[in-house]
Amino acid sequence: MTTRTGGAPATHQQLSPVDGLAQLSFLILGLLERRAAGHDLSIIQTRLLGVLRDRKPTMNELARFLGLDKSSVTGLVDRAERRGLVARVPSTTDRRAVLVSLTDDGRALVSRAEAAFEADVSALLSRLPPRERETLSRIVGRLLVAHAADQGIDLFPGQARNSAPATSGISVSAQHVRV
Repeated sequence: MTTRTGGAPATHQQLSPVDGLAQLSFLILGLLERRAAGHDLSIIQTRLLGVLRDRKPTMNELARFLGLDKSSVTGLVDRAERRGLVARVPSTTDRRAVLVSLTDDGRALVSRAEAAFEADVSALLSRLPPRERETLSRIVGRLLVAHAADQGIDLFPGQARNSAPATSGISVSAQHVRV
């Protein structure tokens, strides 16, 4: 952010979209890293648990959701399983496939971390008037849903396209879009 002499924010100047989005992503990532570290989780472990909140993917699907190769996902799931946060379960539709799901301990951890992160983001967004928060939420949601669709990922599995997700998630609106 640019500042005037004396350190006061220069509110009349605007950042470019690229600079603004980059700086905002750093800010949000910092909030998420702080919450993850408080639970002895890395960012990639946090993303794994976030994906598992509302779905039980196969290892291949997890690799696609996380943008990792299958061997990296195997190690990631192994570590989370040793901590008692996730479990592997056989697929009922494909005997060769294994599904990954949250355990009760994993779900409890996700719930605590998610609530704290949501409070952090809500505090940040409270600096905007309600109408601007709603506009930001709509724009960010559209961008994320379109990007996910381009990757073949449904952000809201098991729900009609126009309905709101049933579970709370991590997003700019502190509602429903996963990171």
